Amino acid sequence: MVRVKQDKIMAAFKQDALRILSTSGRTVAEVAADLGIGKSTLQRWKSDAAETELLSGPHPDVEKELAWLRLENKILRQERDLLKNAGGLLRQGDKSMIYRLIDAKKATIPVRCSYRLLGVSSSGYYAWKQRKLSLQKYVDMILLAHVNQYFTLSHETYGSPRMHAELKAAGLSCGRHRIARLMRDNGLKALMKRRYKKTTDSGHGGPVAPNLLDQDFSTEGSNQKWGVDISYIWTAESWLHLAVAIDLYSRRVVGWAVSDRMKKDLAITNLQRAIATRRPKPSFVHHSDRGNQYCSDEYQKILKAHGMEISMSGKGNCYDNAMVETFFKTLKSELIWRTIFLSRLQAERAIGTFIDGFYNPTRRHSALGYKSPILFEAAA
Repeated sequence: MVRVKQDKIMAAFKQDALRILSTSGRTVAEVAADLGIGKSTLQRWKSDAAETELLSGPHPDVEKELAWLRLENKILRQERDLLKNAGGLLRQGDKSMIYRLIDAKKATIPVRCSYRLLGVSSSGYYAWKQRKLSLQKYVDMILLAHVNQYFTLSHETYGSPRMHAELKAAGLSCGRHRIARLMRDNGLKALMKRRYKKTTDSGHGGPVAPNLLDQDFSTEGSNQKWGVDISYIWTAESWLHLAVAIDLYSRRVVGWAVSDRMKKDLAITNLQRAIATRRPKPSFVHHSDRGNQYCSDEYQKILKAHGMEISMSGKGNCYDNAMVETFFKTLKSELIWRTIFLSRLQAERAIGTFIDGFYNPTRRHSALGYKSPILFEAAA
């Protein structure tokens, strides 16, 4: 009890000492001498009181400091974003593109800060502002707008050769190297990956046909040679298997089917759809691998009933069915590996849209003179 009373007396004395120090205008040494306490003690009380006041709540000086720090952080973020956007332009050394970036960002970051950060002069920037756009730059801007449009429509898969063919077909006169430069300067690059999963089971006792195709994929017209195969697509519900039939003349997908299991029913459904769509005449070549789906009695009966000549790849030789393998590579690099499918139904719909809405009617093939399969057949 006595100790508590002493603490209260000391706290009151300390408060009086600090009040005298703050209102009298006298020095710490003078007030300490008058009160009979040490100078260092009074100085410590003063420092402790100042720290307590600073941490106790809003203070004009603290608010000013916080406001300044917030502004400084905002400017630093703007400068960071500007340097990030200008990284490629600085490496290319194209000052007109740098000036265009400064002009586009002037609403968020002052021009004087921008040209200081990017290492260009203010006189150069203002001279660029007054200078009329050259004809070459003007045409580049028009071409780039079309390039961006077709790049998006191709699911960001077209490189400069196909893009050049697309622009020419649209009536735009331009060189391939110019398109390559525009795509390179603006970061329009198709990225592709590769994965692998075995889908062929040739360890069976079914009949194996000779390789009539023998890697000769040339044809003089549609429905003379078909290639068929089965591949896979991973979804959150596990694997979805895709069977396709390709007309080797136009690379057109003439039949496709999907299933959660890689059984003979999948191959049969695909074949029946292709036959119903194309109604081929007898004596054309049907080429597949040696998978048990294609060697089953039911599948072989359908082939013979329609007068098809049966051809099968050599054991373990994927090059014997290179046309279909090429299609699967295109499908996976341009759609499958770029997408996370939550269900098999979602994957099936995406595949249908890709094949029937893009690959067959629109996608340009270098082997077809940069025509789509449907356009190539129509022009034949």
